[in-house]
Amino acid sequence: MTRKILAPPVQHPPQPPMQAPPTTTTTTTPPIRQDGIPAKLVKPWTLPPQKTYVLLNANVVDAANGSIVPRQTVVLRDGLIDSVQPTRSYTHPILPASADVIEVDLDGRYLCPGLIDCHVHLTAVAGSASLGFDEADMAVSYFRQPFLCQQMLSRGFTSVRDTGGATLALKEAIADDVFPGPRVFLANKAISQTGGHGDVRKAHDKNGGGGGDCCQCGAQLSSISVVADGVPACLAATREQLRQGADFIKIMVGGGVASPTDRIENTQFTAAELGTYVTAHAYTPRAIRHAVDNGVGGIEHGNLLDADTARYMAARNVWLTPTLITYQAMGEPQYSAFLPPANQAKNQQVLARGVAALRVAHDAGVTICHGSDLLGPLLAEQSREFGLRKTAAGLPSDVVLRGATVNAARMLGQEHVLGQVRAGFAADVLVLKGNPLEDVGILDEPERSVLVVVKNGRVYTSRWSRMAEDVKSRGVMIE
Repeated sequence: MTRKILAPPVQHPPQPPMQAPPTTTTTTTPPIRQDGIPAKLVKPWTLPPQKTYVLLNANVVDAANGSIVPRQTVVLRDGLIDSVQPTRSYTHPILPASADVIEVDLDGRYLCPGLIDCHVHLTAVAGSASLGFDEADMAVSYFRQPFLCQQMLSRGFTSVRDTGGATLALKEAIADDVFPGPRVFLANKAISQTGGHGDVRKAHDKNGGGGGDCCQCGAQLSSISVVADGVPACLAATREQLRQGADFIKIMVGGGVASPTDRIENTQFTAAELGTYVTAHAYTPRAIRHAVDNGVGGIEHGNLLDADTARYMAARNVWLTPTLITYQAMGEPQYSAFLPPANQAKNQQVLARGVAALRVAHDAGVTICHGSDLLGPLLAEQSREFGLRKTAAGLPSDVVLRGATVNAARMLGQEHVLGQVRAGFAADVLVLKGNPLEDVGILDEPERSVLVVVKNGRVYTSRWSRMAEDVKSRGVMIE
């Protein structure tokens, strides 16, 4: 049941101070700017006034504790979760009389925190059947990125961590509501040594290198990574990423699957070149230890991780973001044209061992986050990481979900505003048909399991007749 109500104009009770949600835009826009130009003309994409949602009889998914809190009423107001309380003791929210309040009876459906994908490349857009190293026009990627971002959000990913490629302009456009998409945390460009994983020039290509840009992932030269050799160049490259709005730094310290000239077992960068708070692309125990020894706080992939190195990571509180689905998808027949034969051989080398490494990391107590790392046409498989972790690696559903919520929020430094359904947190929530703590694999098919996607208190995607999308103004009929 959905009911629109007006609440009495009484004073709202004081709430404990909470950090505001990251990149949340102001929801109440003044009608006239100081310079006299109507705000709607300055930013014609401004969204309609925000509604308050009262979600009754929700089974709240407590991702932190791996439990369901039954029959709760959750109030979403001004981009935040205003309150969470038992429905039996619920009274109407104390709001101004002018508030637009929508009351929805979830009738036992599950209210889950918005999901966080900690390893994406938003510039690696679809449109080519292969990696497309020769694609030269970055404008092609720019025009396709809004579609990609909207798709990610519709799957339930309300936040993403881009580990190479996304720009500050993209992040700000989403935050400013120019087009729908997840909240973005970005590295700008990943940093690679010459011949490293981020240097995808082929052996006979004499262009670039030595600190210049290089290509990756089918967008354009300079899309995802930059080459830096030696301490001064690494420092300059790091400062440049931070100047351009990077939230963190990503480096390549080992070989990879998609790059043509580096072997998986290569260890890249010297100790003197490392030494800042970064996350590192690394597969082998040697590369992982090399990175951790020099202050790296997170490891991407880690497919060849062994038990000793996993314990080493756990003792130092180093994060791990596996990306099983990218190797699984690249090895499937429908994507056979995606990788050249030499890269396919490398993919087979890391695919099976990545599943085992995830289990090793879990058993060692490593804090694990959710990642996908899908490029081009493979992006359609983003949600399948959940089922892979449960079925192939044998991780419990609550552990898998925690990696995409609580753990991910902690790694991003947003544990006080993201990743949980709690008062004061950002109103990033999903309405689900089933219980993800019983079977996290239901998230593999968001078109069947995710009824509603709410980000910052706005309904961006709805597959449920009780709760309409509210990010578009109703058109005016002229006939």
